[in-house]
Amino acid sequence: MRAPVIMVHGAFCGGWTFDVFRAPFEAAGYTVLTPDLIGHDGVGGVTGVSMTDYARQIARLVEACETPPILIGHSMGGLVAQMAATRARVSKLILLAPSAPWGVSGASLEEAASAMSLYALGPYWLQAVAPDYGVVRRYSVDRLPRPVRKAIFARMTAESGRALWETLNWWLDPFMTTSVAAPACPVLAIAGGKDVIHPPATVRQTAARLGGAVEIFPEMSHWLPGEPGWEQVADRCLAFIAAEGRAAA
Repeated sequence: MRAPVIMVHGAFCGGWTFDVFRAPFEAAGYTVLTPDLIGHDGVGGVTGVSMTDYARQIARLVEACETPPILIGHSMGGLVAQMAATRARVSKLILLAPSAPWGVSGASLEEAASAMSLYALGPYWLQAVAPDYGVVRRYSVDRLPRPVRKAIFARMTAESGRALWETLNWWLDPFMTTSVAAPACPVLAIAGGKDVIHPPATVRQTAARLGGAVEIFPEMSHWLPGEPGWEQVADRCLAFIAAEGRAAA
């Protein structure tokens, strides 16, 4: 029985992130689940929701599977996936341009700027934070044509300010909410060479923390599940899933 694949979306997004990316996995015979994180499905809100809440949600989904699933997370969803993998048994963990866990410092000025920019909103950790098209255009979907960028942004929803604070300002979090340990499964982290928000240097640090392998796609940016070249990313994920042992990169 093939393990199911659970794909976890990033901040401001939803399961729709993987509408295209999931197709090769399904064609290969995998059952693919793309849940909406709490408050991202138009039901309820995200104010006050913690990264721990997201991680527990995904861990419960993992535990409900008959076979330990493959867990794939993109961006902040990559950090949720890391946290869920410390709570429930997964067979393999794949991280696409993942947010870094507690204790991993950013490697770019853009990472530092994103960590501080939200303070302009005041106590944003108490709020639901609306997506900003300028930020999305510059740092997330920068390699996509304008109509596609606009279509993606139109689907985005508010994100939990608390979850963003726990992710971006981890050094101020005495509870070490996003702290993770190496899971008991093979780990692969994938980065885009042109990604400035989660650049390769930071992704390498995250992979090292988890005892995993790293793959860099030099011409790609942050939207690995859907920008030009996503097919090769999916192929690499499928090859990693099929491989035996802890890591093959």
